[in-house]
Amino acid sequence: MAETTTMTIRVPVELKAKLDRLAGLTRRSRSYLAAEALEIYARNELEIVEGILQGLAEDDAGLTFSHDEVMADLDRLIADANKTRRSA
Repeated sequence: MAETTTMTIRVPVELKAKLDRLAGLTRRSRSYLAAEALEIYARNELEIVEGILQGLAEDDAGLTFSHDEVMADLDRLIADANKTRRSA
């Protein structure tokens, strides 16, 4: 079993009521449901924040392209595709 610790949080009364209802319907404890929700939230948020930090590091290292560069490449690709389609 994973090591655990205790946290105390404040939630609106309405949220506690929802957790109580869900706990009853699923036969899970409020603590279990809250821990599961926090795990999912933390995993998703970390993925987003770490992705942003990676992107910033890549930008600092010069591994990115400007909007204008990307749009110019796309315009060339579209023009080439249109030429190929017209000549076919």
